[in-house]
Amino acid sequence: MSTLQQARWPRPELMGQLGIELPILQAPMAGAGGVALAAAVAAAGGMGALPCAMLNSGQVLEQIGELREQTNGPVNLNFFCHQPAPADPQRDNAWRRRLQPYYEEYGLTADAAAAAPARQPFNETMCELVEQTRPAVVSFHFGLPAGELLARVKDAGCLVISSATTVAEAQWLEQHGCDAVIAQGYEGGGHRGMFLSEDLSTQIGTMALLPQVVDAVRCPVIAAGGIVDGRGIVAALALGASAVQLGTVYLLSPQAQISGLHRRELQQAGDNHTALTNVFSGRPARGLMNRIMREAGPISDTASHFPGAGVPLAPLKAEAEAAGRVDFSSLWSGQNNRGLRALDATQLTQQLALEALQCLQGLGVSR
Repeated sequence: MSTLQQARWPRPELMGQLGIELPILQAPMAGAGGVALAAAVAAAGGMGALPCAMLNSGQVLEQIGELREQTNGPVNLNFFCHQPAPADPQRDNAWRRRLQPYYEEYGLTADAAAAAPARQPFNETMCELVEQTRPAVVSFHFGLPAGELLARVKDAGCLVISSATTVAEAQWLEQHGCDAVIAQGYEGGGHRGMFLSEDLSTQIGTMALLPQVVDAVRCPVIAAGGIVDGRGIVAALALGASAVQLGTVYLLSPQAQISGLHRRELQQAGDNHTALTNVFSGRPARGLMNRIMREAGPISDTASHFPGAGVPLAPLKAEAEAAGRVDFSSLWSGQNNRGLRALDATQLTQQLALEALQCLQGLGVSR
């Protein structure tokens, strides 16, 4: 039996519920995650996740099938559950006017088009898919779906988890049926899961948020944001987390689906090179600084409502990336991106767990 299989982790109850051997969950990361990454993390004993917000039901079913061919580990399907914003032609036109100088710079006409990610909220179709496939876990971002849909997810035998960025959000999630809450700190990359308020001043760091959430709810808490090594895992466990959710740490793994340009920028980034921005989607998300963030944001009062801001950016992104530039690319990353390891995700997950165990043993906590 390996060292990891013999390990005694603090608060192992959630691991038992999830059916995993390590207290490590892979963040779904729509656009970066997928079958290969989920399978690799599951092979190490952690929990892999499939991001479903940018997929249709057929694509989700196909990916679930592929994942189950590669691993017997539990599956986490992740969905967005935002409320679509009402049409706002005036704001959309203002955002296009703000981008017009870039269109002129690149010789693009106003009607230029390119593929832009669609982000759909959890709906009846996806709920039926969950009932059909019965994944071990269904996780949500931006709150929870309507009560009727959520009840059906739970009746299908799925554990439900969702992201909280404040204590109030964590309490709301528990009161509305979450089996575990992800405490998403300010450091985390990608979209903020905030849903009770749009006020960015409410957002605090992981190590400040986590113990407050642990004290405020009775369900297990999963820590996310800024954790990229064994020390960070142990710090989260010491503050009451039952597990951690890791995203940025996997971005240089070969199984991550990010572009070569994104990998290049991550390898060159420093600890002061990220910011929260809404220019790529219309909602605050953390990524590496680039031209459009500096010149039109990072937070713009003009950007179209989520997820429409990315539509007029898509042609600019395509043109710039064809020239080897990332001026208009969403380069999601957490604040803690120094020393990321370009390791196979299975090996990396095991290495992170071993590092954490060594820290715990050094503290006399695990033996």
